[in-house]
Amino acid sequence: MNNAKTVNSSRTTITELMIPSYANFGGKIHGGILLSLMDKVAYVCAAKHAGTYVVTVSVDNVEFRQPVEVGEVVSLHASVNYVGKSSLVVGIKVVAESIKDASVKHTNTSYFTMVAKDDNGKPTEVPGLILENDEDIRRFLDAIKRKEIKNAYKEMLHDTKNNMDIEDNIHLLEKERCIIKRSSDMEGNWHY
Repeated sequence: MNNAKTVNSSRTTITELMIPSYANFGGKIHGGILLSLMDKVAYVCAAKHAGTYVVTVSVDNVEFRQPVEVGEVVSLHASVNYVGKSSLVVGIKVVAESIKDASVKHTNTSYFTMVAKDDNGKPTEVPGLILENDEDIRRFLDAIKRKEIKNAYKEMLHDTKNNMDIEDNIHLLEKERCIIKRSSDMEGNWHY
């Protein structure tokens, strides 16, 4: 692994002023705008490490903890937390700062899985990751644990979906906000 790179070699921060055109009808910044910025910083960070084009494969843990306001400055801090053969996990911390009162709030932390591509669009090997401190090691281990949990969840959800008997589970809907109106002559079936 003589082409391995340090976490610091690709660490990236993008900072952007939140302008009125980014706001929704409630005056807060659209979640989609923030997701787009997170995707950009994940791309830059992963591409710097991989030395090639990368694509987003999945996004984990998108939970907006606090709203972002027009006029705030948002900084997105990204680092490569994990590398596989052709994949990279980029951890992103989103921080919003009010220029007016100098307050700073952590609005989101997300994990983007990216895959490096060669000139033919095929997955290509990425450099290894040099872990220089306990924080780098913890983040790498966290990524392994998240991957294990994600795979177990996918398998469990798949099994549940494929083996669920509606009549055995219909009681779960009793306290939910839904109305069941079955029709034997419904047109079309929707599958998710």
